[in-house]
Amino acid sequence: MQTHHTKEAGTYQHNLYPDERGRFGPFGGKFVPESLMAALSELEAAYQDASNDPGFQLELQAQLSSFVGRPTALHYVPRFSQMVAPNIKVYLKREDLAHTGAHKINNALGQGLLAGRMGKKRIIAETGAGQHGVATATVCAMLGLECIVYMGELDIQRQLFNLFRLKLVL
Repeated sequence: MQTHHTKEAGTYQHNLYPDERGRFGPFGGKFVPESLMAALSELEAAYQDASNDPGFQLELQAQLSSFVGRPTALHYVPRFSQMVAPNIKVYLKREDLAHTGAHKINNALGQGLLAGRMGKKRIIAETGAGQHGVATATVCAMLGLECIVYMGELDIQRQLFNLFRLKLVL
């Protein structure tokens, strides 16, 4: 494994974290329109600042616990365990018990808190099946942020229940 040393990040392990240009090795990385580079740099700086702020981390953990319902339960499934192999215990992580019914709320909550910390007033999201949109809209409603969710026309037709849930919070 190649390692590189950078002043900002300490020891860099090749392809594990982006380098100073935002790239994972010679190919993958940050390839966006030039007009978005300043906004992404602002976001990266805010993220680094929040990551190192114990107050922000405490608020995030408190909201994950009280608002999201973390940690969600592990549920032992004995019949499935028997089907897998003798002496194997299989547990299901009950993400359906998290607020909005999926793991999407974890990321949306962090993004919402970070946006508020940055003084942003609005979040724009794109969703396919709708769960990311529902989670983002729910967090925005809780934090008093404007929310715009884009969803494809075919996805809207296939995911009417999630569309209904989106409309409840938007």
